[in-house]
Amino acid sequence: MSKTNGVKAAILIVILGGTAYFALRQRPARPLAIGDSAPDFSVPALPSGSLALKNYRGQIVVLNLWATWCPPCVEETPSLVRFAEKMRNQGVIVLGVSVDEDPKALHDFIQDNHIPYPVGRDPDRSLSARYGTLQFPETYILDRRGLVAEKVVGATDWDDPRIQSFVLDLARGSNH
Repeated sequence: MSKTNGVKAAILIVILGGTAYFALRQRPARPLAIGDSAPDFSVPALPSGSLALKNYRGQIVVLNLWATWCPPCVEETPSLVRFAEKMRNQGVIVLGVSVDEDPKALHDFIQDNHIPYPVGRDPDRSLSARYGTLQFPETYILDRRGLVAEKVVGATDWDDPRIQSFVLDLARGSNH
């Protein structure tokens, strides 16, 4: 092979490699929107085991992505705890997924705040990236089929009768 053909072959390989890289690289997820199917996941749960979305199909799921170091997340925790307790017997489950890196800090926060719902860990933020979450807290309200019925960005007052009514209507099968 001549030197010129070798250079041409090398350039072609670089071009094809670059094209393949850009075609196949993982693109950042676009944020989930109302009506989208929520991606299934399985993350480590506290104190042990795993938390998998598929285990809650057929229920209304309120999926809260949060962190203990996030002031708005901490602010909304008491009302979310009351909401979870109120909705428990209505076919509604609250799931928390924390991006905390320190499992002890997370465990202590759960204990100190008497969080009654399952909490999983996403310290590398792979789940929040799949959901397109850039700001915490972010909460997805999923219908029985696993479709996003509502998305709440930022802290909210879960004692608000409007949000409770919306979730109860979903649980009763009302269309939204």
